[in-house]
Amino acid sequence: QVQLVESGGGLVQAGGSLRLSCAASGSAFALNAFDWYRQAPGKQRDLVASISDGGTTNYADSVKGRFTISRNSAKDTVYLQMDSLKPEDTAVYYCHMTRWFDRNTYWGEGTQVTVSS
Repeated sequence: QVQLVESGGGLVQAGGSLRLSCAASGSAFALNAFDWYRQAPGKQRDLVASISDGGTTNYADSVKGRFTISRNSAKDTVYLQMDSLKPEDTAVYYCHMTRWFDRNTYWGEGTQVTVSS
């Protein structure tokens, strides 16, 4: 059974940093692709950053140069380092996985990030 558990959210002032973690279980971590999405109140869920099984990364224009996605296969964990945070980064952040052999997708329950001005 695939399970994704996010942690690391919280309240931070503008200009601050947070690191989100997504602990994955139930599948071959190294073979799967992962993403971070976010959803602000009243808005759609948007892709923030992606990392492939080979480590290739992509970012939304709004977070380029401020956020970094990474993965640690020894810990079966994906990270999102968020620097220079802005109030508009406030949202629930979700971890998302695409399983390598059948392309099934899975979501974590989300972690709240609030950036105060």
